[in-house]
Amino acid sequence: MNKEFFEALGLLAKENDIEADTLIETVRSGIMKAIKKDYPNCENIAVEIDPETGKFEMKILKEIVEGEPEDPDNQISLDEARTLSKRARVGGTAEIKLNPAKFGRVAAQNAKQSIKHEIKSFERDKLIEQYKDKVFECVPATVQKVEPATLNAVVTIDKNEVYFIRKEQIPGEVLKPGDVIQVYVVGVSQPDKKPSIRISRTHRELVKRLFEREIPEIADGIVEVKAISRVAGSRSKIAVVSNDPNVDAIGACIGPAKSRITAIVNELKGEKIDIIPWSEDPEEFIAKALAPAEVRSVEVYEDEEIRECKVVVPNNQLSLAIGNKGQNAKLAAGLTGYRIDILPEDPVPGDDEEE
Repeated sequence: MNKEFFEALGLLAKENDIEADTLIETVRSGIMKAIKKDYPNCENIAVEIDPETGKFEMKILKEIVEGEPEDPDNQISLDEARTLSKRARVGGTAEIKLNPAKFGRVAAQNAKQSIKHEIKSFERDKLIEQYKDKVFECVPATVQKVEPATLNAVVTIDKNEVYFIRKEQIPGEVLKPGDVIQVYVVGVSQPDKKPSIRISRTHRELVKRLFEREIPEIADGIVEVKAISRVAGSRSKIAVVSNDPNVDAIGACIGPAKSRITAIVNELKGEKIDIIPWSEDPEEFIAKALAPAEVRSVEVYEDEEIRECKVVVPNNQLSLAIGNKGQNAKLAAGLTGYRIDILPEDPVPGDDEEE
């Protein structure tokens, strides 16, 4: 039985890429918890696991006392102790070996669950260590397969397979095996089965990382990204500012012959990107954020609970300012942090105000 146990232990360590000593401590802890459930009042429990000698023992330790023990869970009479060892003496310790079979199904299951939990925690820590330099970064991923029914995909990142769910893919994007895509590493999750990396192509930070990758001035800190608002697959607005008066922030982002912005748009499968000049003046910033619409005036209201403003646009710019299904206004609000009420310059009598 011990031989089979250590063979299984070795296989488990290999499958999970865990150091043998670490796994042994995990197993020992799990078994200790299981024994404690069956013997809740025992204060001294010992579990010995030594793969070199093949020793695998679990036992309860009890103090040897003269006469009837006052605490049977932790004491044993001298007479009974001598049935276990002829060398037993009062004040000494008796070792009562346990047979794993005595645990019963419940105790065995408790040990198994504890071990599985510890292994999952170890796997999660290992993933975090492996991906600590990639979390919140943009990394290349190669599509291995796509499930026809769900369109969920499996991709590889640094030779590790990562499950890529459909809702984190760009709407309308059709992935094919062999495609190399840029994904944003959101973090490490721990679902029921095993820890995994969470990746996304809909996250707004993906846009920022792509700008940092394609535009040296942003990577070097000369041009700074101040805010991003995004409807994945449709449109993004990104506010930038130059920290060098000799560098045009928007020109740097567009690049020669639009090469830089085109590379980003292509990676995002044609998603439109509005590059907005950031301003410390809220009224100026809000007006610019509503591009491509023209703005006549902006009136800002601020209190402790909500930031909002009223924007007036020419009548022929109203639909453009609001956008299809309100998208332009929503993106501008997300970019600036203000609730934006958009009104026509010359309201038609009897018409309700537009938002």
